[in-house]
Amino acid sequence: MLGGKKILLGITGGIAAYKTTFLVRVLIKAGAEVRVIMTRSAGDFVSPLTLATLSKHKVLIDFIDREDRSVDWNNHVELGLWADFLLIAPATANTLSKMANGTCDNLLLATYLSAKCPVYFAPAMDLDMYRHPSTKATFETLQGFGNIMIPATKGELASGLHGEGRMAEPEEIIAFMVNHIRQGLPLTGKKVLITAGPTHEAIDPVRFIGNHATGRMGFELARAGADLGAEIVLITGPTHLKIDHPLIERISVVSAEDMYKAAIMHFKQTDIVIAAAAVADYRPKLASDQKIKKSGETMQLELVPNTDILLTLGQQKEKQFLVGFALETENELENAKAKIKKKNLDAIVLNSLQDEGAGFGVETNKITFIDKNFTQKPFELKTKAEVALDIWTEILSRLHA
Repeated sequence: MLGGKKILLGITGGIAAYKTTFLVRVLIKAGAEVRVIMTRSAGDFVSPLTLATLSKHKVLIDFIDREDRSVDWNNHVELGLWADFLLIAPATANTLSKMANGTCDNLLLATYLSAKCPVYFAPAMDLDMYRHPSTKATFETLQGFGNIMIPATKGELASGLHGEGRMAEPEEIIAFMVNHIRQGLPLTGKKVLITAGPTHEAIDPVRFIGNHATGRMGFELARAGADLGAEIVLITGPTHLKIDHPLIERISVVSAEDMYKAAIMHFKQTDIVIAAAAVADYRPKLASDQKIKKSGETMQLELVPNTDILLTLGQQKEKQFLVGFALETENELENAKAKIKKKNLDAIVLNSLQDEGAGFGVETNKITFIDKNFTQKPFELKTKAEVALDIWTEILSRLHA
């Protein structure tokens, strides 16, 4: 959820500011780019140098930095526009009250008032301050503005008291933000099964029958689907590609039979299936358990058909939205339409090896999306990441029709 996002972290002057070193590390580990704004009093609790080192950005404190006899202006408007999310943690009672009342006496508050992005705040204060009616009114006012409160937790406080007011731990803050972001995503609550990559059908321990598929299209579909909120099961054949996303479960297989078993195991719990894998149609009837030695001028290899995974899923389909892929070299539209009917698909993604820049082993693809009513939507050549978003857009438009 936070991968590639720009997060502006506002730190105010409370003892919980020491936790922000860990918070910055966790945000960066989640794939976010982090910039830090501190109030002057926050510097009494955590070093700007430490935060600058961790975030790899200069920590901003004042509107104007005077260095080497030059004047650099820290533009709060540009900062507010830069951020995808503004997170204020710890948020002291003093700063929260100023936010609620529009006070603007430092760079952080000016940036807050200029921000166009979602604003999260994680309160941190002593027990009686947290419970005070004025503080509760502040919380209500800020949430009325649309700001999102990350509730404080119960625990030992700096005063020695025990109760509410302790800032949420960095991992809890991340989990809260991720869960909140997911709630507004179109695929939240959906379970998606995606197959990707080639299959390798063993001839002997050294050799196999395969194809040139890398799995990139399936991986991009998985990543885009997870970013839209879905829980993804990605069943992939052999590939060098890696993927790291909390909503993606990767299952690595080798043969078509392995992929079939994994797909059947997860199919009933699935809402959407996208079969993007280039599954081998045939396998050797007998795979030798020893390396086959060269002998004679020719060698005969008897092949038998693999189970048609997509056909089987289409026969078992109940509520699932089932999408196939068709890579063709001739009679593209006719062959794709025939697959829709034969395999009981809701849609098929057609790409042709006749199109330059499409197919295996490249970063781009050119597709035509065809639904079960044979409505066609062609797309221009795009990166596979962009193609994945186009495919999801077409699927979502039909799910909500």
